[in-house]
Amino acid sequence: MTATVASVDGEQMTAAPPAGSGTADPDTGTPRRKATGLLLGVALTSLVADLVTKQLALSELTGRGPVSLLGGAVYLSLTRNSGAAWSIGSDHTWVFPLITIGVVAWIAWMALRLRSLPWAVSLGLVLGGALGNLTDRIFRAPGHFVGHVVDMVSLFDPYGQVWPVFNLADSSLVCGVLLAVFLELTGRQRDGSRATAERSDAETPAEQRERA
Repeated sequence: MTATVASVDGEQMTAAPPAGSGTADPDTGTPRRKATGLLLGVALTSLVADLVTKQLALSELTGRGPVSLLGGAVYLSLTRNSGAAWSIGSDHTWVFPLITIGVVAWIAWMALRLRSLPWAVSLGLVLGGALGNLTDRIFRAPGHFVGHVVDMVSLFDPYGQVWPVFNLADSSLVCGVLLAVFLELTGRQRDGSRATAERSDAETPAEQRERA
């Protein structure tokens, strides 16, 4: 509610509403919209790139042996994985789509209070990677929700003996998780605040002097 104040010459002037009066700020939704848009953009880019590289691998590597790149540091070796890394859980393929659906639901819930652009990139990478592999689980052979994931990149060995054969979706997931860990360690919150700043504001002046 605005207040009117009488001036000395009898005219009325409108005073600014006091802080905390509940007046809506038209820009309050802007950080959230930007963060959500960035999350969706990163996720879509990651998903499309993963689908394209998998299709290229199927087209170019089917029936071929491993292709050596960078002097043997990287090999392109087409495989189909029914499990996780190192084929862990290959006898329980149906579990992985359920886990992925849970991850997607968690990211959707996190997006409700998301206002941090770095966190948007992190969650977008995780979402895009999760959807990329979920697409394989649902639509590829041998059947719905038990499909095998297409992998094609092997490091230092053509058959994944040094590191599990992976795809672009796996890379997105790993990069997103590592970025999330970094953001947590540096105190960056998903709502755009900094944990260190909040802790400093909560301290009394005496505590701040003692810590200094």
